[in-house]
Amino acid sequence: QVQLVESGGGLVQTGGSLRLSCAASGRTLSIYTMGWFRQAPGKEREFVATIRWSAGSTNYADSVKGRFTISRDNAKNTLDLQMNNLKPEDTAVYYCNSRNSRLQDYWGQGTQVTVSS
Repeated sequence: QVQLVESGGGLVQTGGSLRLSCAASGRTLSIYTMGWFRQAPGKEREFVATIRWSAGSTNYADSVKGRFTISRDNAKNTLDLQMNNLKPEDTAVYYCNSRNSRLQDYWGQGTQVTVSS
């Protein structure tokens, strides 16, 4: 199994920035991709960004392209999400995700991001 712990959420004004971090432990050698998902009140969890753990290639939701940047540190087993130019519609609980080659998913407990207008 892989254990994930997020940090870095909070309250920010429209146009502000936040940086989320996720620390992975356990069977980290099995990680194939890691990513961020979010869930707003009354909505389903949605994809935000992913990164291939070895290759470093990234993928973003259209709604965050150009504003969010996902990065990882393989040596430290950490995943970051730099969020710039935040909008009220970015308000959600953000979840860190890891997936192995067998498509098994692991999730963190989530961290709240609130963007005030």
